[in-house]
Amino acid sequence: MRIAVVGIPGGWSSEALADAVGKATGERLLVGLDAARLDLAAGSLFCGGPGQTPVDLCTLDAVLIKKAAPQYSPDMLDRLELLRFMAGRGVPCFSDPSLILRLVDRLACTVTLSLAGLPLPPTTVTEDPDEALDAVLGYGHAVLKPLFTSKARGMVLLDAASLGRAGVAAELARFHAANWVMYIQQALDLRGQDLGVCFLGGEYLGTYARRKNVSPDPGGLGWSTSTASGGRYAAFDPPLEIIELAQRAQAPFGLDFTCVDVALTDNGPYIFEVSAFGGFRGLKQACGIDVAELFTAHVLRRLSQMGQEPRA
Repeated sequence: MRIAVVGIPGGWSSEALADAVGKATGERLLVGLDAARLDLAAGSLFCGGPGQTPVDLCTLDAVLIKKAAPQYSPDMLDRLELLRFMAGRGVPCFSDPSLILRLVDRLACTVTLSLAGLPLPPTTVTEDPDEALDAVLGYGHAVLKPLFTSKARGMVLLDAASLGRAGVAAELARFHAANWVMYIQQALDLRGQDLGVCFLGGEYLGTYARRKNVSPDPGGLGWSTSTASGGRYAAFDPPLEIIELAQRAQAPFGLDFTCVDVALTDNGPYIFEVSAFGGFRGLKQACGIDVAELFTAHVLRRLSQMGQEPRA
């Protein structure tokens, strides 16, 4: 059975998943999408990794999607469309790119979570600078978030009291120049950590915390726990109500593996987002859970249940 991992050659989680698939199937195929070529007439999607002969993903028995791009960007949508073509040609994908498309855009993910009745931080989305200014001044402390980002890249924390109206307006203008749609969220007191609650096939797998290495700032916000900004992973045993809340959050997306970002605050838990790509390293380092092996086993079970036979 020929199964490829779509990911980032050299990336920790992509390589780990490719190792697990190779061990289980006897063939290790890790391909990136940076040099992908879609041939509509032939019905082919050619991809390859460094030093590899390009492989037509449309001829494979299955594809595991670990990463579509090194960082979140609108270009990721185009890459997922390439994979959607492949899925439409009958290649089983884990997770289905049509489902991943629903959450890589922060706004699309937020709308789905809101319509499902999940608790979200107070959030304003607007293209109008005056509306954005009113939102930040109303929130007091606010985080500006690009629609396509991960690990807090490009996010900006604004303290309206210290900046004043003119200072907030100037910061918003800078953000607006790079982000036409302004996604503005009231900053929460995270108490120095937030959670990644992970699910495999819709079933609870484990939870890790992202914790700041230093104490929260004097304002008590501790708003960014990302490992890219110095945070660290730690084991966390959440109460049942948090697991059930995160399970409700991941359910509308139907992914094979997902991680739900949960904030624990004095006002109760909030859902930040649902991720199609995160969680492998956090569970491994904090909990000793090898998601790559478990995900591979899950895929092989699913293929067996589907009666999938190796392609000629």
